[in-house]
Amino acid sequence: MGASRRVSLPFADRAEAGALLAEMLADIGLADPVILALPRGGVAVAAPVAERLDAPLDVLVTRKIGHPDQPELGLGAIAEGGEPVFDVAFLSRLRISVEDVTPVVEQERRELARRVTAYRGERALPRLAGRDVVVVDDGLATGGTARAALRAIRAARPRRLVLAVPVGSSRTVAALRDEADEVVVIATPSGFSAVGQWYVRFDQLTDADVLRLLRRGR
Repeated sequence: MGASRRVSLPFADRAEAGALLAEMLADIGLADPVILALPRGGVAVAAPVAERLDAPLDVLVTRKIGHPDQPELGLGAIAEGGEPVFDVAFLSRLRISVEDVTPVVEQERRELARRVTAYRGERALPRLAGRDVVVVDDGLATGGTARAALRAIRAARPRRLVLAVPVGSSRTVAALRDEADEVVVIATPSGFSAVGQWYVRFDQLTDADVLRLLRRGR
């Protein structure tokens, strides 16, 4: 099950996209929701969502798992509280085993832990069991980090698990419908190659930006 609507693209920025996404989410009957953003870009989209829904905002930290020799080439992802999720078909095509990527996984685990501390300190995630959990990002390209996040959250036994993004590849959105109870997306335009192409302003957020948005959301 999922929802989408027609909208004029590109979005001005993540805040505008988040405000539009919030209106869609307000119509799906969420109960006791908690909003979890994928940092960094997802936090700027999630802030107006949390405000509109009067829901707590927090982050779920994820990290891409790159090729040992080509870090920009994503082979999978890991989310806090979860296990690595690999693109098994891609690994097979590249003739790489999971064991070959173990050093990269350990490196990303360390960076994930560093970012969790930077964003939340010693504070734990909000209670997720029995609640409607909305995972927000600024867009879906390959969907690797979103898949890892959804699987980690599913293990926490939410009542309802929703993935919400302003824009995404139609193929990726379709693939992730099996991971969430509902996918809410504003647009799945043709010719999708990168998330940033659908925003006029797509600045890279800093950790300081994330912390400012989280303080406001809390």
